[in-house]
Formats: sequence, C-alpha cells, structure tokens
Amino acid sequence: MIPVGDQKAVPYVVGSKSYTAVAVNCAAKAGEWIKSKLGTYTHLDTKYSRQDLVTEMDKGAEALIRNLVLTHFPDHAFLGEEGVEAGPEASRKALEKVSAAEYLWIVDPIDGTTNYVHQFPFYSVSIALAHKGEVIVGVIYDPSRDELFVAEKGKGAYLRNRTLAVSEETTLSDSLLATGFPADPVTAYPANMAQLQAVAPQVRNIRAGGSAALHLAYVAAGRLSGFWEMNLSSWDLAAGTLLIQEAGGKVTDIEGNPYHLGVRNILTTNGRIHDSLSQALQDATKS
Repeated sequence: MIPVGDQKAVPYVVGSKSYTAVAVNCAAKAGEWIKSKLGTYTHLDTKYSRQDLVTEMDKGAEALIRNLVLTHFPDHAFLGEEGVEAGPEASRKALEKVSAAEYLWIVDPIDGTTNYVHQFPFYSVSIALAHKGEVIVGVIYDPSRDELFVAEKGKGAYLRNRTLAVSEETTLSDSLLATGFPADPVTAYPANMAQLQAVAPQVRNIRAGGSAALHLAYVAAGRLSGFWEMNLSSWDLAAGTLLIQEAGGKVTDIEGNPYHLGVRNILTTNGRIHDSLSQALQDATKS
C-alpha cells in the first residue's frame, strides 16, 4: 500500500445540498468560531467528573451546528453531547431515545475540551450522520492544523483531496497506538490503565493526546496503527469510525464484536494488528 503522503491527489467533490457538504460547512464554521474564542472562556464547569469539562464555547458551537443542520434538514434528529446529562447512563438513554430516527446527526462540538481550556492544540469538531443506525457521513475538523477529515459510506475517506489509507504495520512491536484516560473513575479508568500497562511493553509506543475523535482520524490517516479507549459515547466515535472503515481499517468493541452506535469500549486498528491487540486488551482486564 502506498503511504498516504505519496498518494496521488483524488478530487473530492460534493453537491452544495448534500449531507456531506452540510457536515463539512458546519464543522468548518464551528471550528473557526471556537478557534477564534481560544483562551476567552468565562464559565468552566465539570460534568461527570473533574476531568469532564464544559465551557460556553462547547454549548455555543453545538447550538451553531444544530441550527445549521436543522435549517437544511428540519425533519432530521440531532444528538449532541451538550444536550445530554452527564454520565454513561444518560448517554445510553439519549441514544436510545433517538435510535428509531431515519436520519440522526451525532455531534461533539469540541472533542478535547480539557485541551481547549488549557490552549493545548489537540481538539476537534466531530460530526456524523447516521441513516437507520448506520453512519453514512463522518467529518472531523482540527482547527489548530486546519485539517478536515471527511468520509462518506462507500466513497472513501479524504484529507485535503487525498485518499486516506491506514498504516501497514503487521505486528504490535512495530505499532504506534493511542488511548485516553476515561472520565469514569470507578470502572473505565482502572480498566483502561490496566490495559495500558499490559500493552505498552508490547508496542513501539503509545500516545494519549486527549481527543478521541482526532485519534480516530489519525488511525484513518495512517499516523497511528490503532486506538482504544473505554467508556466513550456515540458522539466521540461515530464520525471517526467511518473514517477508519473507509480508509481500510477495522472497528470493533474491545472483545472484537462489530461496531454499532451503542458501543462504548472501542478498538480501532489498521486491521492487520486487530486480533493481536484485542487479545492483549482482553487478557489485561481478565488478569
């Protein structure tokens, strides 16, 4: 497989009224706005835990995206992080409530709010559209680097008009992975740390940038061999999982079961190391 940076540019064109065009426009406008407000927040609150932060910029960006989406598609359902009560159970119930919708927009207005608060330039806007429960559009925008990752079901994944492709590592020992530190201090955090301790000696290295959506985009772009994390929500994952699938990678839960919008313990890889990493993560939580 040709490395992403060496691939021939492939034009990526969408119609002005397409779902993807609206997702791209929303992500770009929200990203520009939150970047312009960097360092100016006045209200900082915690949600589920002291690591789970929210600012008025999160809420403002979500309102901006919601208004733009519903202007174009007033009959579509909308699920945004800031419109849901804190905690995993609230996330599950919110998803269940809209699960019957034919078209569902799934949005994280700032994925990586802690980074944003500290002006650490690793945060993103994540927007996905699901049709009857299957993600058909995924857009992740990194305003700090002006990188817009776009995927359409069956049409590939793109960055700056270049087709994305996952990396070629075939062994854990050659792999660069990423993970995160879950906000749930009781169950997910200890499990994730046990997995980190077990996997770290088996791989080249592990990163923890603080934005699950960007980690997923990096797997799709071949910058990471894989990413896993416990207790994430649909808005963290929906857009990025489509990017990876369209770039030739694999997405399951930690146990290797197929991905769906309700999956919270996520495992994504280039496909070549998937089974080995899944087994290593499972072994870590059993021991």
